[in-house]
Amino acid sequence: MKRKACKRCKLFVEEETCPLCKGNQFILNWRGRLTILNPTKSMIAQKTGHQAAGEYTIKAE
Repeated sequence: MKRKACKRCKLFVEEETCPLCKGNQFILNWRGRLTILNPTKSMIAQKTGHQAAGEYTIKAE
């Protein structure tokens, strides 16, 4: 079973509400994963605009 990701912020979630942006719309069709451990030091986090640690999808379909 594929994991669901928040449609708004692309964070992978297991709850019914996204803990990051409080969104409640999710996607199951995604490609690629990005794990951010320290967003303040990560160049990837700065380029993608992610400001919180977590696992994100790269491309939502």
